[in-house]
Amino acid sequence: MRGLRCENGVAVLLCVWALGCARAPVTESREHFVEWPSPFLEEYEEESAEVEDSEPVALIEALPVPPLASNFLVLGGGSEPSRNEIALEKNVLYFQRTLQALGLTPASATIYFANGNDGQATVRYLDEDARERFKVPEIPHLQGPTTLERFLEWLERSARHTPHQPVFIYVTGHGGMNSRHLNNNHLALWDGDSLTVRAFGLFLSRLPATTPVVAVMSQCYSGSFANFIYQDANPKRPVVAQPRCGFFATVEYRPSVGCTPEVDEADYRDYSSSFFAGLSGLSRTGRAVVSADYDGDGRVSYAEAHAFAKVDGETTDWPISTSEAWLQRRASRRDLRRFLSAPIREVLRTGRPEQRYVVESLVRRLGFVPELSWIENSQIAELETEEHGTYAERLRMELINIGMHEKLRASGASQALAVLDRLLQCEGGSWDVPSGAATVPAGAPVPEASAR
Repeated sequence: MRGLRCENGVAVLLCVWALGCARAPVTESREHFVEWPSPFLEEYEEESAEVEDSEPVALIEALPVPPLASNFLVLGGGSEPSRNEIALEKNVLYFQRTLQALGLTPASATIYFANGNDGQATVRYLDEDARERFKVPEIPHLQGPTTLERFLEWLERSARHTPHQPVFIYVTGHGGMNSRHLNNNHLALWDGDSLTVRAFGLFLSRLPATTPVVAVMSQCYSGSFANFIYQDANPKRPVVAQPRCGFFATVEYRPSVGCTPEVDEADYRDYSSSFFAGLSGLSRTGRAVVSADYDGDGRVSYAEAHAFAKVDGETTDWPISTSEAWLQRRASRRDLRRFLSAPIREVLRTGRPEQRYVVESLVRRLGFVPELSWIENSQIAELETEEHGTYAERLRMELINIGMHEKLRASGASQALAVLDRLLQCEGGSWDVPSGAATVPAGAPVPEASAR
């Protein structure tokens, strides 16, 4: 099983509680799932043969340049008032501040949140006396509720009016786990609607096949949505022609953190807070953060913001991207032994700049010795808290990502390399920021949420 244990039997802590997370109702015909592989049963074959160029055949065209998103969509909020925490509202407001910090107008994004602007008090929060209260959503430029109908309207509008603009979708809400098919978890929408991975991928096909789509998702079990890159969201099928990639708070079988009714944003710890801090250079409280431009090219890519979040996020989340999920699915047990038994410094040698940042930062944070392997360090280190166990797992995942990338490069498997290269091109994109745009000073006026 990916991420649950290492070869020497050292177990990694697993958070089993899930505030606001649920198992997914199975609403699609069973016939669609007959050939779906399990992310557990088929992973990590014992024997590791040479990489074969056996990627399911499909026409994969390289992106000429990393995409610059200019069509923004936010799907936010819970499915009902009891699951619609104020942190979700504040996440949307922080997203709008991030747009503003990068020289973009908050009104440029289509925002759907919970019940929308019908005037009903649905946002749950705790007042100064820790009493539960509800208030009306207060989000500038809010365009309606987070329902399947509105999502489909946005797709139709985008396909008609902005068909070639690269898309960026941000999801901050609740997810559900489909225990029969973890490859097809779901996002809970308002008033009983839900959006499975498979449906998400199929609906995105209404956009032109040449339009890049990037998703950042922070809900529980969100890593399942990494499968939206495949036809029918099935990892046994070819990758779709449309360039797609995504970044997810955690893997498909774990809850994520961050859905709280607490009001003080200074106490918020979640994946998307760290991702947007890395992307913009400003935390959600307006504090400047160290630049995430790890390759020094003058801009922060999605992949670099994702790397920033892996180190910055003091949570129990295990962040993962589409390329990382794609690589890890191909790792055998022999691959794991090789990468986790080799000195960390040796595995790191072929890492990209953002990967080196993650590994070096986590090694320091854990007090690991880079001349030793991950397994050797795990045997002697004192991982006293669940957060330390999480950092160790993030380091483990990063070493596997680096090792599998190098193995694939060395194999020369052209079809598989074409898929990986396009995923990395997509993940290397960023927002279409105006030339010369500067970040907003910490004291500049930005959208705020009130709790009253």
